[in-house]
Amino acid sequence: MVSASHSSESPLKSVDTAVADLRHGRPVVLTAENFPPQVILAAETADLDGLERLSVLTEPGAGLSLILPAGRAAALNLSVQQAGLVSLALPKDVTLSAIQSWIDPTETASTLPPAPKSPVLVLGAGSPAAAGVAAAKLAGLLPAILLGRLRETVLEDQTHLACVSRDQVLGYKQLAAQNLRKVGAAQLPLAEAENTRVVAFRPHGGGTEHLALIIGNPRLDLPVLTRIHSQCLTGDLLGSLRCDCGDQLRGAISAIAAAGGGVLLYLAQEGRGIGLVNKLRAYQLQERDIDTVDANLQLGFDEDERDYTAAAVILRDLGVGRIRLLTNNPHKVEALRQVGLEVTERVQHRFPANPHNQGYLDTKAKRAGHIL
Repeated sequence: MVSASHSSESPLKSVDTAVADLRHGRPVVLTAENFPPQVILAAETADLDGLERLSVLTEPGAGLSLILPAGRAAALNLSVQQAGLVSLALPKDVTLSAIQSWIDPTETASTLPPAPKSPVLVLGAGSPAAAGVAAAKLAGLLPAILLGRLRETVLEDQTHLACVSRDQVLGYKQLAAQNLRKVGAAQLPLAEAENTRVVAFRPHGGGTEHLALIIGNPRLDLPVLTRIHSQCLTGDLLGSLRCDCGDQLRGAISAIAAAGGGVLLYLAQEGRGIGLVNKLRAYQLQERDIDTVDANLQLGFDEDERDYTAAAVILRDLGVGRIRLLTNNPHKVEALRQVGLEVTERVQHRFPANPHNQGYLDTKAKRAGHIL
């Protein structure tokens, strides 16, 4: 039986290691109570060597499955009656190019090779496969994996595998947020607010950093004017006109400074949590007149993949108990309340549209409930 090389690590490190291996095209062992051990490979980063190793690790006769979102399965002209994930049994002669075409939502229907028609199984949210897809999302990859049942005996040279459990993957975001620690702080004079201090937070043991900007001199005995801003490299740094993120970031800093003080959290949740590369893929779909909501869904993600537990943990660490939230999104207010934050007021935070983002803003208003 395989002896996983990372079984004694902390849950966060186990997931980080597994995610890194998936990004590098290496198989990972996935365990779950009441399920036999599985071995998974990220479909996006799979290569011929990875497929060969996956076959060696898989129980003979069990075969491999391609796990992908139901929305993508529908694009392959497969009949799927339920939302969620589906499992496609792959033929033994399947090619790598076919697999990567089936998972790529930017491929047009006319260029796709025929997909396997049977069997198509709908998988529950608690299945090991669901955790495998969640791990691919954590890696910033397309949400699709190759999966097989781990064979009971494995050659010695195949024993050094990352091993992670279903519960570790599904609980990763919450646990990482709960383990956030201050790791650095400094004065950071900004063009819109010279009296600003930046504080960096990172999960204990590693992981993604988030930033808190303490602007001016906020009074912690009163509700603190706060902006919770999700990272947008294209809008914040490059000045993209496709969204209003850059305007919202700079406008929030100015508004907080003018009010005498407050906090801006800069969370590493690019593209509503799908990552930079997948956001660019969503842009490619939008160029085909698919709106921002449907683009995320066709990529296989939820409409919004963000989690605000980190925001609650950071604000409490800063001594902020109540907030006045700069946002146009009532759903964000509710999401923050669900993680224990007291939001006393939603403060309107809108900016003029331009010819490039008018459709984007219309979609946010009509389909995502933003008050614009």
